[in-house]
Amino acid sequence: MFTLINKITYISFMLLIISIISFLAIHAAPNSFFGAGELNPNMTKEAIATLKAVYGLDKPLLEQYFDWVINIVHLNFGISFVSGEDVSSEILKRIPVTLVMNSVSLVVVFILSLKLGIKSALSYEKKPDYIIRQISLVSFAMPSFYLSLIFIIFFALAVPIFPISGLHSIEPKEGVMNYFDMAWHLTLPISVMIFVGLGSMIIYIRSLTLEILKSDYYYYALSRGLSEKQLLNHYIYPNLLPPIITLLGLSLPGLIGGSVILESIFGIDGMGQLFYMSAISRDYPIIMGTLMMTAFLTLLGNIVADLALLRLNPYIQRG
Repeated sequence: MFTLINKITYISFMLLIISIISFLAIHAAPNSFFGAGELNPNMTKEAIATLKAVYGLDKPLLEQYFDWVINIVHLNFGISFVSGEDVSSEILKRIPVTLVMNSVSLVVVFILSLKLGIKSALSYEKKPDYIIRQISLVSFAMPSFYLSLIFIIFFALAVPIFPISGLHSIEPKEGVMNYFDMAWHLTLPISVMIFVGLGSMIIYIRSLTLEILKSDYYYYALSRGLSEKQLLNHYIYPNLLPPIITLLGLSLPGLIGGSVILESIFGIDGMGQLFYMSAISRDYPIIMGTLMMTAFLTLLGNIVADLALLRLNPYIQRG
């Protein structure tokens, strides 16, 4: 119970710090949403002042911050400057597809890189190790936008297997077929995310596995005549998972912000594209709402990673 209270206090304190930094950074940025209106000769100063009063931008900065924090506590992120819609509903409409894309790619990258990284280390300086290292280096060096264009040219234009962009076909589907249609549209962007994410993870896991293979306890287990399956289950996996889970916890901020480029290329209405368009148009409520949502999910994910580490290694809690 005490640990739970500590975690809640930690999340609240960090969200407060993040909110202050984000609020000041956004308002310190050059230009504003009303900058274009001020250059419009048909837009009077009175009309601009009225708009600022409607959105509360005529108040002192400190008062604006406190009003914004109070609204956030009540899960009210304000009204979008551009669309005029509620920010919460805008985020809720867009966040599922972004979380699905990034979560699926993260799970697949974790499973594939774990298998390939261990296989590469166990086949050190042999042909499988060489092939896996070359694949990981190509993946590590490949820009996501360039690979996206290659996939579109080959799998959507030359051989029209998958659609170029969007989430739905021109003819709307119903029921279960609607989800299959979305999965069909998301195949290319998720494939790009998986391939680009494999490289660094494979190299990291291979390096960790090589350190384990050089350890004294592994040599001792090897001298006892244990099978490869027993070595994997009792010596390699238990020592690999804690640092990998820590790394995955640190990569959670990319679940929302990491798909900006791909969502723009493939025309997917997700959180990445929403944040990018809001940043260009200086839509402060959307930007701030997205930043706070990302911060909350990141902190929550790190706590989940900590709990997973405690589950894998109870000695951490005893220490």
